[in-house]
Amino acid sequence: MAPPKGTPELDVLQREGVIFLLRKGFDSLEAIEGPDGMEIELMDDVIAAHPGGVLLKLFVDAPALEFAEGAAREVVAELLERTEPLTDWQITRCAVELNSELLQESLDAADGPDAPPSDPAERARRHAAAPPAAPGGPDAAEAQAMRATLRALAPSLRAFPLDAFGHSSVPEQQAVGREAAEVAAGAVIYAIDLLIDELFTDLAALEEEGPTVADSDTAFMILDDLPPQFAVEYTVLFVRRLVVTAVSLTGRLTQPQFGQVNCVAEELLLGLLLTQAEVTADMYGLLTDEVTVALETFADGVHENTALDDLDVVPTRAGDWFTPLDDERSVHPYAANEEEESLQGLAE
Repeated sequence: MAPPKGTPELDVLQREGVIFLLRKGFDSLEAIEGPDGMEIELMDDVIAAHPGGVLLKLFVDAPALEFAEGAAREVVAELLERTEPLTDWQITRCAVELNSELLQESLDAADGPDAPPSDPAERARRHAAAPPAAPGGPDAAEAQAMRATLRALAPSLRAFPLDAFGHSSVPEQQAVGREAAEVAAGAVIYAIDLLIDELFTDLAALEEEGPTVADSDTAFMILDDLPPQFAVEYTVLFVRRLVVTAVSLTGRLTQPQFGQVNCVAEELLLGLLLTQAEVTADMYGLLTDEVTVALETFADGVHENTALDDLDVVPTRAGDWFTPLDDERSVHPYAANEEEESLQGLAE
């Protein structure tokens, strides 16, 4: 969702206000009315604001994808209409995804003529023959505006010149053009706000629903993307340390010297940041092959441990992620201390 065209970027206070208004609206809902009076249960929601608008994820229980998408779009539109400060806001993109576990259960249990064929080639043929999906997402003007925004943000990534994204003034040596490199660099900067805001959103949710991610049924925006085998260690203090580390890491990206990745937590956060950058570009139709190459080139250069790109193979317990990788590196004092009582004592 986004405010009307021409609206200045939302500041921190405005973003918090939008989240509050949407949260107030969704908390008053128990179910969504679908076609022919069908009741679609609203299971959970995740709201994250960024300078350009809001990312909203709804978890619903519906008998079919089209019912879920239609009902979700309708209830969000109605909520915007009856929330006076948001009446001019627009839904810029609406997509629906199946729960992967439920999807696999359905496929395993499928039988009969409507079951998907086991032959991958036949599935591909059927998919190609299917009618195209309904168009969605931002229009050409919005995509062009975001392209300009990202290119304008690119110089803010002071720690890395455009050649870190594969661009070069020597044509024979460049993997991507200047525009693609600028879009990729700007997307990294743009994603910083998203990452930090979503971490704060997760922190607030865990403070209310904790004590750990493993004990909570809440859908988290960032914490759910961390290795699930450590979920019992994702406490409020852990997330606070993660937030401090994220602020330190992203702050260095805007300084002339980035230095190096200091700990496992920074490696993981860097990967999440680049994922956010890719999603941002894709959301506005800007994730061309060149921009993809630019982001991959940057990732290859900035990551020190590519094995950590797979978050399921992180080799240590979560509490060790904030330990400096060697004696030449350091982390923020708050992130380095995993004793909550000790931190409270320092504050007294």
